[in-house]
Amino acid sequence: MIATFEVPRGGPRAAARAAAGLLLGAVTAGAELVLLAVAAVLMAYSMAFSRGRRKVPAAVADGAELLAELELWRLRAFLGEDRAVRYGPLKALAYLVLRVPVGLLGGVILLLLAYGAAAAVRLAVGWWITGDHMDDIPPTWWIVLYTAVAGVVLLFLAVQGLVGVAAMERSVARRCLGPSPLEEYERRIAQLSVTRAQVVDAVDDERRRIERDLHDGVQQRLVALGMLIGRARRAGDDERAAELLRQAHEESQRALADLREVTWRVYPAALDGEGLRAALETVAERSALPVAIEYDVPGRPPHAVETAAYFVVCEAVTNAAKHSGAASVRVAVAGSATMIGVRIEDDGGGGADPGGGGLAGLARRVAALDGTFAVDSPRGGPTVITAELPCG
Repeated sequence: MIATFEVPRGGPRAAARAAAGLLLGAVTAGAELVLLAVAAVLMAYSMAFSRGRRKVPAAVADGAELLAELELWRLRAFLGEDRAVRYGPLKALAYLVLRVPVGLLGGVILLLLAYGAAAAVRLAVGWWITGDHMDDIPPTWWIVLYTAVAGVVLLFLAVQGLVGVAAMERSVARRCLGPSPLEEYERRIAQLSVTRAQVVDAVDDERRRIERDLHDGVQQRLVALGMLIGRARRAGDDERAAELLRQAHEESQRALADLREVTWRVYPAALDGEGLRAALETVAERSALPVAIEYDVPGRPPHAVETAAYFVVCEAVTNAAKHSGAASVRVAVAGSATMIGVRIEDDGGGGADPGGGGLAGLARRVAALDGTFAVDSPRGGPTVITAELPCG
């Protein structure tokens, strides 16, 4: 059986959701405790009379997997993380055996929190509303201060206890239901093999595209240019020669435009010398569309990250100019020492195909760095291309 977790975001809402998850976990721990008690009896009976052929009775296996699935849903909804897990009946039982005390511990801490809150309310009401002082102790200033400090310390310890229980909940699930270290290594090796093959394909596709553009575009225009100049030299009429030279000049301009477009796809020298920001500004200057660039990256990212970010922006801007019908493009590059985020948005008609050669090549290039790449381009627009590139 396979399931995934998602990482909850921080903030008060996430804290309240986590507390609700721990409360639910305390309730399910009671049900799991009953299942484990029944499972112990049934498994002992099964081992005694089935001669070891069936260690986990079907009822126990179904119940354990059902409760494990319920716990996975709870972890995913309240405490979870994005991690695939794979388990069977024995793993599910082992997980429940370890999770029950953790869940009960969370319930005990929540009960202590509730008892402490009720005691604080009762104390405050007795001191300042009803005058019924607890243990006949009046609310002098030092008694109030002493009680407040003690209450804050106990609240801090209780909150830290809940944080620890939440961490144990996730840790137990990963250790019992998640893949083993060997499986993780195998998965990582397989992923790297696929990524390497994709990078080789992407580079090969890009090389063939550049060769095709040089052969069918620039080379043909240079041939036409040479023929025009040759015809101008052989023309006996000055007026005819001038017309041919004018055509040759126009053809040379078109050849230069084609060559400039091809050079966009070649590694830019500015990226080495002046960094990503200068290279992106060069892209904006050469673009036929107005390109607004927002750049907020401290320091210089690793060379491979800069290169990938540059080609993502360059290809997206080129596609916007050629195919989208956009009037402008916005590029935002932001990040930290650990992650660079790139976002390109145009106001065109949308409909970009993520499976197209250029975008698919960018996705493979980003995946080679363990990054993420996404294209959102509904019909009618706008088109938003995002990439997140880890820096370490």
